[in-house]
Amino acid sequence: MKVILTEEVVGLGEPGKIVDVAPGYARNFLVPRKLAVYANTSNVREMEHHKNRLERKRLRLVTAAQGTASRLNDQMITIEAKAGPGGRLFGSVTTTAIAAALEAQLATEVDRRRIHLAEPIHTVGDYEIDVHLLGETHAKLKVHVFDPSAPPPAPAPAPAPAPAPAAEESAE
Repeated sequence: MKVILTEEVVGLGEPGKIVDVAPGYARNFLVPRKLAVYANTSNVREMEHHKNRLERKRLRLVTAAQGTASRLNDQMITIEAKAGPGGRLFGSVTTTAIAAALEAQLATEVDRRRIHLAEPIHTVGDYEIDVHLLGETHAKLKVHVFDPSAPPPAPAPAPAPAPAPAAEESAE
């Protein structure tokens, strides 16, 4: 008996696949649990329509993700955090703080679960963060963490000009 899978079934296939199974398996297990429907002409037509609709939706999502990636690539966001001596933060900068800063500074909403940190940020400085948007679409985002109450770093002293070689005076 031919059925169209509506859910993934281990050993049979993924949704939308037409498979041939034993009549009892279809009648007693697959159809009652809504894992499959009988493969008649109307159900096949409906499944094709559903597949086309899902494909169009997936293309829209991929296009939107690529647009977001192009806006985020190499952008810099700044995050203020209290730090102690040596630049060590009181607390940490997490994906939630980065997502909030993205929305506030770049007007781009990204789910915090899409922002990947190896570990939370515990010191002031510049970091490059990977944002997984959809499938293979990624963006690299630069994050600058600073303490607003810390004194700005002193500018490096300019090198002193080298003394001019002294001209040898002739003793006459």
